[in-house]
Amino acid sequence: MDKPKYHLVPHEKPYRYDENGLHVTRGSAWSGPGCHIGCGVLLYTDDEGKLVKVEGDPENPYNQGRLCNRCLALPEVVYNPSRILKPMKRNPEDRGKDAWTEISWDEAYDLIYEKFTEIKEKYGPWAIPFVQGTGRDIAAWITRLAWSFGSPNYMFNMSGMACYLPRVAGCAATTGNFWVGDFAQQFPDRYDNPNWECPDYIMVWGNNPLIANSDGFYGHWMVDVMKRGAKLIVVDPRLTWLAYKAEYWLQIRPGTDAALALGMLNVIISEDLYDHEFVERWCYGFDELAAAAAEYPLDRASEITWIASDIIRDAARAWANANSGIMQWGLAVDTTKESLPAAQAIGALWQICGYCDKPGCMIVPPEILAYSGGFGGELVTDEMNEHRIGLDKYALLRFGFQVASSDEVMKTLETGQPYKLHGAWLQTTNFLTCTAPDPERSIKAWRTLDFIVVVDMFMTPTAMALADVFLPACTYAERDGIRVGDGAQRGETINKVCQVGEAKSDMQINLELGKRFNPEAWPWADVDEMFSYVIECTGYTFEELQEVAPAYIPFEYKRYEKGMLRSDGQVGFNTTTGRLELWSTFYNKAGLSPVPYFEEPTESPVSTPDLYEKYPFVLTTGARNWFMFHSEHRQVPHLRAKRPWPIVQMNPKAADKLGIKNGEWVWLENDRGRCKRVVETTNIIDERVLMSDHGWWFPEAPGEEKDGLFGMLDLNVNKLLNSYLPGKSGFGANYKSMLCKVYKVQEEN
Repeated sequence: MDKPKYHLVPHEKPYRYDENGLHVTRGSAWSGPGCHIGCGVLLYTDDEGKLVKVEGDPENPYNQGRLCNRCLALPEVVYNPSRILKPMKRNPEDRGKDAWTEISWDEAYDLIYEKFTEIKEKYGPWAIPFVQGTGRDIAAWITRLAWSFGSPNYMFNMSGMACYLPRVAGCAATTGNFWVGDFAQQFPDRYDNPNWECPDYIMVWGNNPLIANSDGFYGHWMVDVMKRGAKLIVVDPRLTWLAYKAEYWLQIRPGTDAALALGMLNVIISEDLYDHEFVERWCYGFDELAAAAAEYPLDRASEITWIASDIIRDAARAWANANSGIMQWGLAVDTTKESLPAAQAIGALWQICGYCDKPGCMIVPPEILAYSGGFGGELVTDEMNEHRIGLDKYALLRFGFQVASSDEVMKTLETGQPYKLHGAWLQTTNFLTCTAPDPERSIKAWRTLDFIVVVDMFMTPTAMALADVFLPACTYAERDGIRVGDGAQRGETINKVCQVGEAKSDMQINLELGKRFNPEAWPWADVDEMFSYVIECTGYTFEELQEVAPAYIPFEYKRYEKGMLRSDGQVGFNTTTGRLELWSTFYNKAGLSPVPYFEEPTESPVSTPDLYEKYPFVLTTGARNWFMFHSEHRQVPHLRAKRPWPIVQMNPKAADKLGIKNGEWVWLENDRGRCKRVVETTNIIDERVLMSDHGWWFPEAPGEEKDGLFGMLDLNVNKLLNSYLPGKSGFGANYKSMLCKVYKVQEEN
């Protein structure tokens, strides 16, 4: 077949070559372990096939040879003595006990096939939810396994699905697409591309991209464009390095993002600073948005957010008076209970300024595989959808998001309504430690199931508490794969260089079991053939792409003027009106507010003042660090040495008032529970706010439940969260805005 005009990167060296007595393989680091972005790496192996070291690939346009601590420490993961390298099983009555028996892969597959088929025949395939965590390049194969089995209950077990999906869903419902900032990542020649222009301003909202890389975004691009003249506006409760470098730092009270966005919109609209031509031609519902923003004059926005009025005003003016701008937003928007109206208000800031689909602004990323839509959607039948949990309650789930509601699944586990669940498939997830609120409640609910399978690299608290069968997964150094997914996608390969034990790749596991359950849905002979099918649009097979990757999808600006964003080929945006909907027709049909609004967090100094007297700190959680990704990497020596304990950041003035010193262990506590932390006193945070690590467990601690599940039951900050209380739309939950008190850990407590 003729090759399409995918843009290739010329390489001086082949994808495999020798250097200084070692064998070098070019690849991509996505998972596991990993993060969200898939940097280009060089994997060095010796003559015995052992991975010796990892370095950044200077020929890869994405990261240009730059690499983080986690990739550099990959050999310590691959050869970690605590990895599980053979399949294991135990009896359901032994959940929570270290009572495992090693079995062969055939025995494991036979047992899973037998148990899942029995459940399917007795209760229907929907009686088995398929659960993922941070899926990265594995998510697509989990969705296909679920849907080919016949279960519509594919899910991410976090209240309100409050990670990435609220922003994706909100963008899709109001603009018809997801949007990312234009940092030239879609061009192989990057900043030298003649069509690209440096943004005037970047508004970094609820994201610290140097450490927390989302939506295919590589953090050092911020520094790249700052060197080229881009200025920053940073919205963050903490004085991060980027906030320190910003022209405007808006130190927001956690959970008040929508109020700040509406206050800034009010400034831009009332002072007539928006792009009139773009709004009149390409936006729908501007007058209604203006009325909503008018309810947030500067004094009210300031009072709600704890940000001075003049800073809000000046930042809004600077943003609107620029020629181009990028909104680099993050998880903090998702982890607000009413995340959709917050995202709608924040999105309107770039929409009414016309920072859309032009150089140095927001762009619709080119896709090979729709990351949020999964792989295998054609397998979902109407009958399956009738059994999708939460679909009857949350209309937004019908808007192309084929997921089950985590909050409604929890109710189903506890009540047996609308039907009883009997099994579960858990892959790339350690949700008891990382994402699920109220871990004790979650353990009790998930143990009502008859049979649970976990796929992971290490024994985790979730696997120890729940699994009946454990399947050992590979690291990315031990398997082949393709890098497609979030952000501006490129065709890139992950290439196997070594093998440890009997671990298999997640994709191979899903393919082999999928062929047993539904061979017609898995027609490929092996994973390479399956990858070739997915990347067929590039014109290359997997084997061919290995030689030439990365391959970049052709891209051009202002596609909305050329009929390139709509399936019908008409000009405009992929919405009912063909415009960016500031007043959302879809939200209106779904019974939701069509314009953005602010709602106080469920508990806050304003909504629950009496509770605030008892618990005088606003606790926000989940900020990333350089050395670990969510609940991963705790057993990696060089990484753990840099982050040995779970940290809570606290202003030294607040600590002094309580007689707490830097480095002391404390309890964080509210009416729902408590967890242990080590205090790090720092002036980068407000006296009224605490910032806590999340995802903590001690792999070196005793693992059995009677001993605390690797310390997780003492360390889990999710014990303080509202228990499964999502936003009105079913998206969003208050993970970053709750109340608590702090006191020392002492012998008597």
